[in-house]
Amino acid sequence: MEDNIMADLKTTYMGIELKNPLIIGSNNLITDPKNAKAVEDAGASAIVYKSLFEEQIQLENYEMDMQLEAYSDRNAEVTKLFPDLEHAGPREFLLNLKKVKESVAIPVFASLNCVNRETWVAWAKKIEATGVDGLELNFYHVAVDHTIDESVIIEEQISIAKDVVKAVKIPVAVKMSPFYTNPLNFIHRLDKVGVKGFVMFNSLFQPDIDVDAQKMVYKYKLSNVEDSRLPLRYTGLVHGIVKGDICSSRGLFSGNDIVKMILAGATSIQMVSAIYKQGFDTITKALEELDAWMKKNNYNKVSDFRGKMSKKNIKSPFAYKRAQYVDILLRSDDVLNSKSLA
Repeated sequence: MEDNIMADLKTTYMGIELKNPLIIGSNNLITDPKNAKAVEDAGASAIVYKSLFEEQIQLENYEMDMQLEAYSDRNAEVTKLFPDLEHAGPREFLLNLKKVKESVAIPVFASLNCVNRETWVAWAKKIEATGVDGLELNFYHVAVDHTIDESVIIEEQISIAKDVVKAVKIPVAVKMSPFYTNPLNFIHRLDKVGVKGFVMFNSLFQPDIDVDAQKMVYKYKLSNVEDSRLPLRYTGLVHGIVKGDICSSRGLFSGNDIVKMILAGATSIQMVSAIYKQGFDTITKALEELDAWMKKNNYNKVSDFRGKMSKKNIKSPFAYKRAQYVDILLRSDDVLNSKSLA
């Protein structure tokens, strides 16, 4: 009878208690309250609502203005065909976010992606007013100008995080890219200004080239299991050096994937591609696998094994360093014969 009793999967993220570590990351599916309720019913512990992109709001506003002015001044007596209208901007986003928040009992986190520094705080306050439980800031920088010093980029992002943390009462997380000279230092500095969670890592769109048409193309790329290795590495490195919680993201499809991240030091994980590829049922299955693994290894609580395989707690000084790659090269015959290559 005891086998039917689930292990204690509870965890905390940004100081908020979650019933398990599996959070649904930002994606288009969650804009529909029915889907939000479906992932809650499947067992997800929290939801990150689709990001508010300032660039998209600006583009839509510009396109609307162009459409309204397209036939202006075509008659001497009629200067405008349409009344003065204003684009809804983030208002529609905020309304939908509030609807999703009200449709589920689990925590809902918002996601914000701004261009102009002054709008980060302004929209963070508006998002907070919807009643969400926390806010995720998307930080990254696409390098296109060689004259910008990297320190300028980092200082601005840390300053934005500091301003947002001071401006709102809800906890703030940063979803970051791995493309920093020293991500550990960046995370440490964010931790010092009050950021409560670190999501590793952002999924950035990358351009491709159609060689037949000789034009640029942009393809939506879902993650694969192999993509989890980079966040796994940094989860293991960050555990124990910051007060904030680690939320691992990218390439997580199963209960075993969740176990790996918790062993490395994560308090929670974000899943997105798995539900696109495998449906909402993968949430339930992953949690069942997590529960089965914990029982098999005699762990009663998630906290019992969190960080057990982090850099802080393992004996090998090379496990998270590039030096380990040299060891693999020296054992190349073992690698070639490994089942992992099958």
